[in-house]
Amino acid sequence: MKPFFRLMPAIVLACFALPGHALYKVVGPDGTVTYTDRPPPAAAGRPAALGGRQDSAASDAAAALASLPLELRQVTARYPVTLYSSNDCAPCDTARRLLASRGIPYVERRVVNEDDAEALNRLTGGRSVPTLTIGTQALRGFADTDWNSYLDAAGYPRESRLPRTYQQPAATPLVERQAEAATPPRRPAPAPAPEPTAPPPPPPSPTGIRF
Repeated sequence: MKPFFRLMPAIVLACFALPGHALYKVVGPDGTVTYTDRPPPAAAGRPAALGGRQDSAASDAAAALASLPLELRQVTARYPVTLYSSNDCAPCDTARRLLASRGIPYVERRVVNEDDAEALNRLTGGRSVPTLTIGTQALRGFADTDWNSYLDAAGYPRESRLPRTYQQPAATPLVERQAEAATPPRRPAPAPAPEPTAPPPPPPSPTGIRF
């Protein structure tokens, strides 16, 4: 059995299929981030309807990647790590702690509604959270032994090598939300017209008879 365990990292590493010199980052319509060694088209992977929040998240992730040491930046480019999580999810919190303890740079996508769940199912073949993707390999459900084995095989260090200035990119929804249309301001109600003033009664005639 010992030779099998010695070969296990090589077997696991064979599961990864991304190119070895991925330098270009593409943000897909569903918010996923992939890397390629070929420059993408000018607007590839990003629909025109999406707003600035998606662009901002992508810029933050790119800036975080650029701040990494060369060795860590290379493994992150080959096998990018994405955590799919949800609100009020205790296993998701445990997953974050594991990634933080090893200093794994990752992108977090939140599954908060049915659209997100459908997108997660298309991407990973399941709806469960937490789900971790390392390159093209999806790990559904938290299992520290499995997650550590795949991270080891991908070449991530066991101890954190993140610079002190590194900031984890903020979590974003898996499916970008459309900005709500601004409600036009209500016109003020017109002021009520003043009631006409009744004319004063005519002065009495000298004889006391009113006409």
